[in-house]
Amino acid sequence: MYMLGQELSSEASPVDIRRSAGLAMKNALSAKDDGIRAEFTIRWLQMDLQVRGQIKEGLLATLSSPISLTGFAAAQVIAAIGAIELPQNQWPDLIAILVHNVKAVDNNTKEATLQAIGFICETIDPIVLQDVSNLILTAVVQGARKEESNQKVRLAALKALWNSLEFVKKNFEHEGERNYIMQIVCEGTVSPEEDVQVAAFECLVKIVQLYYEKMPMYMSQALYGLTIDGMQSSSERVAMQSVEFWSTLCEEEAAITQRNQIDESNGEQPEFVNYDFARPIGQKLVSVLLFLLTKKEDDEDEDEWNISMAAATCLSLLATVFEDDIVGLVLPWVQTHLQSPDWKFREGAVMAFGSILDGPKTTTLSPIVEQALPFLINMMKDTKIQVKDTTAWTLGRISEMLTPETIKPDQLLALVSVVVAGLNDQPRVAANCAWCIINLAEHMSGDETDVNTYPLSPYFDGLITSLLTSVNEKSNHEANLKATVYEAIATLVSTCAKDCFGTVEKLANEMLNKLNGTIAMQREIVSQDDRTALQELQANICSVLTNIIRRMSGMISPIADSIMMCVLNILASSHRSSTVLEDAFIVISALSSAVEGDFVRYMNDFNPHLLRALQNPQDHQLSAIAVGLIGDICRSLNEQILPFCREYMTFLVENLKSPVLDRSVKPSILSCFGDIAIAIAGEFEPFIEPVMQIIDEAIKMVLAMPVTDDRTYDQIDYANLLREGIVEAYVGITQGLAAGQKAHFLGNYVERMFRFMETIQNDVEHSETVATTMAGLIGDLADAFPEGHLARLYSMTFIEKLLKELKRSHYNQKAQELSRWARSRVKRQLIQI
Repeated sequence: MYMLGQELSSEASPVDIRRSAGLAMKNALSAKDDGIRAEFTIRWLQMDLQVRGQIKEGLLATLSSPISLTGFAAAQVIAAIGAIELPQNQWPDLIAILVHNVKAVDNNTKEATLQAIGFICETIDPIVLQDVSNLILTAVVQGARKEESNQKVRLAALKALWNSLEFVKKNFEHEGERNYIMQIVCEGTVSPEEDVQVAAFECLVKIVQLYYEKMPMYMSQALYGLTIDGMQSSSERVAMQSVEFWSTLCEEEAAITQRNQIDESNGEQPEFVNYDFARPIGQKLVSVLLFLLTKKEDDEDEDEWNISMAAATCLSLLATVFEDDIVGLVLPWVQTHLQSPDWKFREGAVMAFGSILDGPKTTTLSPIVEQALPFLINMMKDTKIQVKDTTAWTLGRISEMLTPETIKPDQLLALVSVVVAGLNDQPRVAANCAWCIINLAEHMSGDETDVNTYPLSPYFDGLITSLLTSVNEKSNHEANLKATVYEAIATLVSTCAKDCFGTVEKLANEMLNKLNGTIAMQREIVSQDDRTALQELQANICSVLTNIIRRMSGMISPIADSIMMCVLNILASSHRSSTVLEDAFIVISALSSAVEGDFVRYMNDFNPHLLRALQNPQDHQLSAIAVGLIGDICRSLNEQILPFCREYMTFLVENLKSPVLDRSVKPSILSCFGDIAIAIAGEFEPFIEPVMQIIDEAIKMVLAMPVTDDRTYDQIDYANLLREGIVEAYVGITQGLAAGQKAHFLGNYVERMFRFMETIQNDVEHSETVATTMAGLIGDLADAFPEGHLARLYSMTFIEKLLKELKRSHYNQKAQELSRWARSRVKRQLIQI
């Protein structure tokens, strides 16, 4: 590390070598993976203090290098070291040194220093920097002022400001400081330098996201004009950031509306104010967006994000805010240009129509869609590929809102015919046609899935045949399209009516033949590209097979042996790290649920593969699927799973203790203990003590997590996942032992269950899922013990609060039902009080 630092700092070394040295230092100090980053941290902190000091001195000196590229490299390394040392209260003068540098005369020093500040703000937890936030803000604003003549310095300052916006909340609370920051940013949007303009608009986007409630004055005084002008800029980058401002603002307002509706439904006063910023300039805003939809080129890359796509996204978000009012602003323009001789306006009109379908009420849109559908179907014959592509996408959007009651039979026939024909068009059109079929399949089935017939029944066989023909004709270079076509087949299967089962049975045999064929192909693989293509094909076939099994359920039994043999061959012939293992396990999961107890016939052959997956905690996705599969098999086999349980319990416990297992799998393992307990009932007795000890460790982990207001969403989410896994384990163990007449073995553990549930209820951030699961546990424990036996525990105040909370869950019928059921069980325990 020291030698690399010397190389980076040396002005005599070639630039490329110095940059490479800087990159090597950064990569040796920082990593995305938590475990690797922890190793790097330990290694750096164990280095001799004097050597570390010399490295840091050299890096700070390199910020003043006359070569900006090396200054940039030094800035990255300084930030990487800062990310290690600052949280440890080391390098305490770093920020002060950097702030002092910003006052330097030399522009290279200022630019590199501001870059370092920006990287530090980007990588370090804002809490660590909160005591120096004023210093950082002062330095950043100093460099971002319009009086700064060097535009590179100004750009670096604005980028640093963008990274620091999250921890300058206190500054935004003070009107004077907020006004100054907003002035600096707004002045940047009219800079003669394009990069500075883009960076300033990026800051505005983040500001409106973080500080929406502070924006009313700035919207009326500056932001309306600046953003509308920016959207019409000759620079596409500036225009796209200006559009992004309004997209972000609409997302914020849609989220506020949703939160307020929830508050109102709970009889509470809405917490947030929706300022409806877009409405005062709605006509102008929509007019500019519609114009931007036409900014296309004949040879543009369909996958490259451009101003037209940004405008379409913004228009869609605007529709969610304006709702019915968007129709009057957009529809006249659509009607004017739908048959324009200029393909850009035809395509723009179709895109505009498709973009506003999410906002208005169905009753408002239905007659408009019915009137537009024949025109759109006819536009699938357009000579321009761009128009056909957007039309197919719009038909897909329309299909999302269709129901058996809202589409006439002749329209459905015309729609199915045109999208089937489109499967043979260019890949971009074919992919949207396949997506349209997916949406039709999902929405034509209606609310009832177990019906004898449905609107797509007359076309089902033809749709499956056309999709299979399409996928067979596509090359491996069209992998994304093939995946979409297979998804369409799988969706048709999962939503079809009973009169389509004959076609589904034939499809099952065809998929089996295809999957068997891939086993022989594995031996002919030469390149990694071929291996990837084969694994994707196997995954797609497995997805279809999974849906066939789930739809046919017990009727799949005649070919269950063939399916299992094929999948076992896939497992045996695939490399341990192959991604197809996950898909194969999902097929087996569906099969175990379909054949239920008969699945025991396959256990001796399949169990080694399942154990092998459990012994591979490094592959957390496969581990998670394997854990879930154990639960599925338990539900299918019940007590027949007993001979395999000891091995499962051993490996599950080892995985919980494994340092390499991804933490996201651990809640599932806890829940799996409950699944095993339910399956083997009283035979779970030998596992009670070790499992309860493991659950206690998990509880300690949860209780050690922060419960402060500054928790991140990830921290809250993971705490709730762990809680859910723990409570589900308790539920399963309680139900299993009660069924085996051994609930008395829980006597020593019941109080800690209630105490844990009390801590969950006291945390306002507990999820509704956890609350619902707790209600189930409360009811199960009441049933498991004699009336009045747990009266003291059932008198705890948190129980009444929990059940009232669930009773108010207007959108969750299951929660309300569980609340009523649990309340009746609580009364039985309190009967003697």
